[in-house]
Amino acid sequence: MSKPRVAVVFGGRNSEHAVSLMGAGSVLDAIDRTKYEVIPIGIAQDGRWVLATGSQRFAIEAGELPVVDTSGAALALPADGGSLVAYDPGSIPVELGSVDVVFPVMHGPFAEDGTIQGLLEMAGVRYVGSGVLASAVGMDKAYMKTVMAAAGLPVGRYVVVRDRDWRLDRDRVLKEAEELGWPVFVKPARAGSSQGISKAHDRASLEASVEAARAHDPKVLIEAAIVGREIECAVLESLGDDPPAASRPGEVQVQGGQAFFDFEAKYYPDQMSLTVPADIPAEVAEELRAMAVRAFETLECEGLARVDFFYTAEGKLIFNEINTMPGFTSLSVAPQLWAASGLDYPALVDRLVQLALRRSPGLR
Repeated sequence: MSKPRVAVVFGGRNSEHAVSLMGAGSVLDAIDRTKYEVIPIGIAQDGRWVLATGSQRFAIEAGELPVVDTSGAALALPADGGSLVAYDPGSIPVELGSVDVVFPVMHGPFAEDGTIQGLLEMAGVRYVGSGVLASAVGMDKAYMKTVMAAAGLPVGRYVVVRDRDWRLDRDRVLKEAEELGWPVFVKPARAGSSQGISKAHDRASLEASVEAARAHDPKVLIEAAIVGREIECAVLESLGDDPPAASRPGEVQVQGGQAFFDFEAKYYPDQMSLTVPADIPAEVAEELRAMAVRAFETLECEGLARVDFFYTAEGKLIFNEINTMPGFTSLSVAPQLWAASGLDYPALVDRLVQLALRRSPGLR
């Protein structure tokens, strides 16, 4: 019998383009080629789909972030879920065959936000990770917090800044933000990897921070600062009918002198540490794991997710966010949490592909 064909898709039209490539490089290294036929596909920053070549770079080199190499053959995915088609100007299109599973190692808008999931649903192609609704809600931090609060999870105080509000009623927005107390954190509502996030200590820096976030997304979130330790937990769907499983919680600490867990702390060497298991009371760890699974099920996630919390000095757990396609290099937090919980990176990649293969396209 032929091996299942897995298309590992990476890149995309957003500021997390490079992060996607770094994760895809790890997946391509780890996936079992004796078990699967693998097709690496890049989505360039201008939206073109290309077949990756041997010259594709997946790692940061000399401080330079990787980008999709567009020298490979252009690709198209028919809307009927048929064979991938490779084509170049002046050449006859070539069918590459059908794909059994797409592994979208992608983050941010036009990727993790339900858009590529919707495309694959329309084409009738199975894929790794959450569906359209969970992906969209998980990407939009404002709606995410609304949904989680409705499910009984404790969330911090925040203000949503929409484009019209900022342009026409800025003073009201700034006043509402000031009522949160200083400092505040300002972030794009629909971005990840700490892109566009800054810390504001007064009105002047708040205005500058909102403008910086708006460079990534016209919708912005202003959050009250929460003093606490950052504890994270990964959640994984069961291969059978058992409920999702939660990893051992881990504590993230910044080591590079940054004011918070920013892009450099996440993706450059020696900028952060992860302690697994986190040094918290056993009953708190169990409560946190139960809350992580509740967040996963509330959003009706599939495949995997990473759920982030703050643990305060008063012993309270506060939900921060859920990531439906978390950073996925072998050294990223979610894979490390699972490795410390007994599931190494190659096994995690295999589990996610197997989950996708068992899932029927369409409504479920």
